[in-house]
Amino acid sequence: MKQLLQDMRDGNTRIENTPVPQIRPAMALVRNKTSLVSAGTERMVVEFAEKSLAGKARSRPDLVRQVLRKTRQEGVGPALLAALNRLDQPMSLGYSSAGKIVECGDGLRGFKCGDRVACAGSGYAVHAEYVLVPQNLLVRLPDNVDEESAAFTTLGAIALQGLRLAEPRLGENVAVIGLGLLGLLAVQLARASGCHVFGVDTNPQRVSLAQQMGFEAVQRSLAVEAGQGLYPNGFDCILICADTQSNDPVELAGALARDHGRVVAVGAVGMGIPRRPYYDKELQFTVSRSYGPGRYDPLYEESGHDYPIGQVRWTEGRNLEAFVDLLASGAVDVKPLITHRIPIDQGAVAYELITGKKDEPFMGVLLTYPDSGPVERVVSIPGGVPAAHSSADKYVIGVLGAGNYANAVFLPAMKNIGRGRFKTIVSAAGLHATASARKYGFEQSSSSEDAVLMDPEINTVVLLTRHNEHTRQAIIALSNGKNVYCEKPPAIKEDELSKLEPVMGKEGSPLFMVGYNRRFSPLGMELKQFLAGRAEPLWMHYRINAGELPLTHWLHNIEEGGGRIIGEGCHFIDFLTFLCGYLPTEVSATGLPDGERYRQDNVSITLEFADGSLGVVSYIANGDRMLPKEHLEVFCAGRSAVLDDFRRLHLYSGGNRHTINSRGGQNKGQRQAWNSFLDSVSSGIPAIPYNEISAVSKATFQAVRSLSSRRRETIA
Repeated sequence: MKQLLQDMRDGNTRIENTPVPQIRPAMALVRNKTSLVSAGTERMVVEFAEKSLAGKARSRPDLVRQVLRKTRQEGVGPALLAALNRLDQPMSLGYSSAGKIVECGDGLRGFKCGDRVACAGSGYAVHAEYVLVPQNLLVRLPDNVDEESAAFTTLGAIALQGLRLAEPRLGENVAVIGLGLLGLLAVQLARASGCHVFGVDTNPQRVSLAQQMGFEAVQRSLAVEAGQGLYPNGFDCILICADTQSNDPVELAGALARDHGRVVAVGAVGMGIPRRPYYDKELQFTVSRSYGPGRYDPLYEESGHDYPIGQVRWTEGRNLEAFVDLLASGAVDVKPLITHRIPIDQGAVAYELITGKKDEPFMGVLLTYPDSGPVERVVSIPGGVPAAHSSADKYVIGVLGAGNYANAVFLPAMKNIGRGRFKTIVSAAGLHATASARKYGFEQSSSSEDAVLMDPEINTVVLLTRHNEHTRQAIIALSNGKNVYCEKPPAIKEDELSKLEPVMGKEGSPLFMVGYNRRFSPLGMELKQFLAGRAEPLWMHYRINAGELPLTHWLHNIEEGGGRIIGEGCHFIDFLTFLCGYLPTEVSATGLPDGERYRQDNVSITLEFADGSLGVVSYIANGDRMLPKEHLEVFCAGRSAVLDDFRRLHLYSGGNRHTINSRGGQNKGQRQAWNSFLDSVSSGIPAIPYNEISAVSKATFQAVRSLSSRRRETIA
């Protein structure tokens, strides 16, 4: 399908051929009829992308601070690679469209194939022939609302949420500052609420359009005088719908407002609030957050969990529905706002308009789409540079997952090793798979896991998907005769592990490995060698300064990420198991209270191993990220060792210290892990013993259980 994308590195806006997204539960696949280009939000994205690297840094100092912090933690190379990788990821543009449902996911309520719908959401209602949209961001269209009008629904909901925050009452006076698309929708909504409306803009053409639509409107230079002439006591409500870094709209709002008036910033404007007018009139100032309650809540937007209407009357979804109802009743008319209709093939022209490269007046810019098109979920990558490889037919590789970790860490490691034929890479929406395929030399991209799991030619599968997918995908791949490299963890539930164990341990079956890369790191191997031949148990203390994650992060979701102990703690338990050389047999765990900020991620896990060794994993989320993430100390029979964040290893023995520095900076062993896996496929010997893979997962399950039981738990 054709999709409009923004290249964040060079600033080019282009049409790309990407796979049609794979249907998912509680979502609908919609064939777009039209989509609306946002002259505010999307213009800012494009203008940011067009800046030089230095310009990007100046405009986003918050991102610069993140890069500097990562540099101090991991070194210049990894930090620069991560930053450039982010810029290499194309951004999908658009967040408001309309079309017809062609596929329904399991659990989708209130919709069916063939329904005409308005679609909302960044990353969902994008400029593409087909879009995948979740339950709460869909609105069914009445027969008398066409798709062109419905394409304005998301922007209409933004204006409506701003108006709701202003709490206008019947007969009150409302001023709208900024008469772009958002402002011209806001004036109509205010009039539909029974208010007297007054509009202001710096652009005489926009002022003229508002006047043609029947509104009192003036240019900025006349605003204070004209406003005072209309309403000497001032305006009850002021909606700021302008898009400017200037503080002038906020200052003008203070001048226009009545005593105890209400000011709502809907657009992105300067926030330098002048004290005198806001103090003298005791004005209320509010910043409107997009479409309404539910915005930025993954449980609402992604999982389809609605808020009770008795507690939250106007959610994001209900605001979308209300705007469609206003279109149906004729209270709002967007037809006069449409100035351009551009076929998706020429979509880049729309951004020449909104960024001023094309000197032509515009207001509502719509992208249009053909009435039909094939649902193709596999796309060949023409002209791609094939990855260098040897023994090309021995390893025919398919990858599931093309997220941040895949692109920043694992795919570069695969390409660096250069072994095998890179055939297919898959991501759920297909977009990132296509970008990764071009960058790393895959022959094709897809949005369907079947393109890898069911392809008889692919004999080696890499799972870089989210944690809840690992077990199911691994079992399918192994059952189909494919070797599997699975990023940790192999399972997030005990019943999943019990289903995986007989498949991965079956005699004569393909090779299976979990991406416990630390055991393959050069310094990890040196430490293992240092401990070889020991005659006493080990004492090991592994401190992980993991850092805080937002509670909405998918890793905290037990059903998706498994939580931080199961989802990430397995890495550290595995490394201790590797160093010890014996399986963990018992585990106990204690933790700090979570409060409302943490979720079982300030914990101390004590492991007892079969040879009597003890290991303590201190997993900490409440520390400062400036402290290096990983620090390991090991003691045994008069010897000691300290591993500092996989940068340097200090070995103490016989009163002497020997220090080994990691060549090229921090190396956690991802490249070596992949190479070892391919070697294991050749030899038929698992790179990690299967009983260790099982024992490590069981240890994480029992650690979580111990946190609740406050008892030592046995690992079966």
